[in-house]
Amino acid sequence: MNSRQRRGVILLVLSALCAMGAFAGVLSVIRDVNSKVGPEVAAYRLKDDIAPYKDLSADQFEKVEMPERWLSSTAVTDLSQIRGKIAVTQLEKGSLLQTDMIVDRPALETGQQEIAILIDASTGVAGKINPGSRVNIYATFEADDADGVDQSKVIVANARVIDVGKITALDPGQSSADRSRTATQAVPITFALSTADAQRVAFAESFAEHVRLALVAGGSDITVAPGDRTYTLDEDK
Repeated sequence: MNSRQRRGVILLVLSALCAMGAFAGVLSVIRDVNSKVGPEVAAYRLKDDIAPYKDLSADQFEKVEMPERWLSSTAVTDLSQIRGKIAVTQLEKGSLLQTDMIVDRPALETGQQEIAILIDASTGVAGKINPGSRVNIYATFEADDADGVDQSKVIVANARVIDVGKITALDPGQSSADRSRTATQAVPITFALSTADAQRVAFAESFAEHVRLALVAGGSDITVAPGDRTYTLDEDK
C-alpha cells in the first residue's frame, strides 16, 4: 500500500469516526429532549365557551396530545371524569379542562324529591340563582273577599336549588289559576324538597298571585321565625 492509499484509508476512518460521533450526538440530543418532554398523554380542550352551572358532554371537547410533564395535576385526561358534572364557572373556548373547573351536580338527599316551577324572569332570578343556591320561596295571596287581607307568606325557607333551566317565553294563557301576571318570560327552577315543602310549593304555584325567590347568602342557614313567615300591610300601619 503506497502513501496515497494509506492517506485515503486514514481519511475514510476519520470520516467514519466523525459520522459515528455526529450520530451519537444526535442520539444524545434526542434522549435529552425525550427526558425533558417525557411521554405524551391525552388532554381535552374546549371547542366553545361553556356557561356556568351547565351540564357537560363529551362533544363539547376535543382531544389533544400533550407531554405529561407539561400538564398540571388537575388536568382532565379521561372524559369519564365529566360524567354527572357541571361547569362551576364560565369556561372559555380553547382552555384545557381542569378538575377544579367542574363540580358534581347537586343531588337529592334521603327523603327529598325534585319539584320544578316557573319563576318570573323579571324578578331578578335569571343569572343570579344557580344549582346549589339556597333561597327562600315567597308567595303572595289575594284576600278571598273584600273584608279579607292580602298576605305574603314564606312558603319554604332555605330551599336548595338543583337545576336552573333556560328562559322560556310564556304563553298568555299559561298562567296558573288565571292569576294576574304580566310576565312574558319565566325560568324553570328545580328544588330538592321534603314532601311537605313540595306540597307547599305546588299549592303556591297553583293558587298564589305571585311566587318569588329570595337568594340566601352563601354559607348561611337562615331560619325564619314563625312570626315572620306571614306579612300583611296592617303590620306597617
